[in-house]
Amino acid sequence: MLKVLEQVRDTASVRQTSAQRRQLIEFVAAAYQQGRSLRELAEFTGRTQTAVRRALDEAGVARLGRGAQSVAPSGR
Repeated sequence: MLKVLEQVRDTASVRQTSAQRRQLIEFVAAAYQQGRSLRELAEFTGRTQTAVRRALDEAGVARLGRGAQSVAPSGR
């Protein structure tokens, strides 16, 4: 199990500030585009996979299909 990252610890609440929400969205979007899975991001942020999906949607990030290959180039 992964540990919740320090920068998002204690921010998983109904009453997030707009700055906390923006920070979460930016972190999730960048990490997902670098190849992190929804499950990893949920664990890193202390949120559900559904909350991570919502953050990606808010960021305008297209999601990979279920069980999709990593976004890293394969070298072929």
